[in-house]
Amino acid sequence: MKHLFLLATVFMVLATPSWGNMIKAPNVAGAFYSADPQELSDSIDALEASTGPVPTDRRVEIAIAPHAGYPFSGPVAAYTYKAISRNHYKTIVVIGPSHFYPFEGISVWPQGGFQTPLGVVPVDEDFATALLKENPTEFHVLPQIFEREHSVEVELPFLQKTFKGFRIVPILMGDPDPEVCRDLAVALDKLIGDRHDVLILISSDMSHYYTYEVANKMDALTLDAIKAIDPKRFFEGNVSRKMEMCGFVPVTTALIYAKIRGMKQVEVLKHANSGDTSGDKSRVVGYSSVIFYNNLLSDPPDDAGAALNAAQRQELLKIARQGLETFVKTGKVVAITVKDARLNEVQGAFVTLTEQGKLRGCIGNIIGQEPLYETVRDMAIAAASQDPRFNPVKAAELKDIHLDISVLSQPRRVKDASEIQLGQHGVIVSRDGHQGVFLPQVAQETGWSKEEFLKQLCTQKAGLPAECWKDPDTDLYVFTADVFSEDSESKKP
Repeated sequence: MKHLFLLATVFMVLATPSWGNMIKAPNVAGAFYSADPQELSDSIDALEASTGPVPTDRRVEIAIAPHAGYPFSGPVAAYTYKAISRNHYKTIVVIGPSHFYPFEGISVWPQGGFQTPLGVVPVDEDFATALLKENPTEFHVLPQIFEREHSVEVELPFLQKTFKGFRIVPILMGDPDPEVCRDLAVALDKLIGDRHDVLILISSDMSHYYTYEVANKMDALTLDAIKAIDPKRFFEGNVSRKMEMCGFVPVTTALIYAKIRGMKQVEVLKHANSGDTSGDKSRVVGYSSVIFYNNLLSDPPDDAGAALNAAQRQELLKIARQGLETFVKTGKVVAITVKDARLNEVQGAFVTLTEQGKLRGCIGNIIGQEPLYETVRDMAIAAASQDPRFNPVKAAELKDIHLDISVLSQPRRVKDASEIQLGQHGVIVSRDGHQGVFLPQVAQETGWSKEEFLKQLCTQKAGLPAECWKDPDTDLYVFTADVFSEDSESKKP
């Protein structure tokens, strides 16, 4: 108990009586991530846009995300937040390791909030207070444990960009004690009960400072134990150093909680290390994105994803045109409100601009992140202003610009190229952080064979070797597209 005694003594000297005003200032803003709100927001948007396809229909109860600097671990963390984005959480229990202060038990931040450049994230004071009462011997209020710590903080800007109206329960865990892990898991199970609006978010990196090859082998063992939901094997593997996660105590807690809840489904969405992002493979740090769930989200209504009718297509084309022209002429994003339920469904889309029959810009979101009508408006603007292949569209060109819209189905992974139906399927190739996409109409427009189509997809769009689509380690996804244009719709009766 010596660590706890020393820290408790310090707390009596340093603590202030007004917990309600305790807003925790950020420790690593400007170091691990940008301290500028707009730069931070834009960087998270870019990280999420760079991810491969992610399942978004899981009712996720536990998630694991890394907590290093965003340039290193952000591309992996983004997978976690995209996968949980369609869930609705009122309380998010963020559990991280204490990197700087050894102590026994856990430390809970019970009141106030945590400040980031994007604002203050409030603490769920009722949940935190109830948790502390569950085990006063092991569950403590030790705010000094958070003084230098980054493991909870680094997750918060991602959460702020993903959800609104949520509260957090910040927890740091100390010395490796399986009994503390079990006691916390039991307490969380009791407090969460039948609630479906609580997420347990574990903040942890993986192996530290091994060579690229050694790190990947060690991380594979670690992930195998996690996928098996085997807390004993996982805990012992970390204690013996055959496995390695800096947050292995929080992860052990999550695995015990998953066992208590009878959870069966675990998906490793992404694993990589700093060698994949920095290029230095001599001493790397591993990162993983993992979700746990039992059920899918509620089934969508019967007409969800239904084919667009003529009026809905016309409305989307009108929105795309209005968004395009307003932005090109004024630099402003036009505000639009649409009541049509089908156009309010979250769905991916591409907008293609042509001028006198030649491509003038094409940008899209494969996975929907906002209502379809907003996606179409935003992609029309992006196609005119952000396609790196072209200069921004000028007002004088607008009269000659024609719009095509491709509304995309949810991508699904295929085992190999034999499942790809050329001309019907759009295809995504993804490997080692590189990703490329061709819409279904590309095959029709080019006349390529399937092999040439896939070679061009790998080289031209993903920057990968031409034959990488044949490699089992390369991920292939297919989707369909509902394609329509101003020209085609205007000719219909």
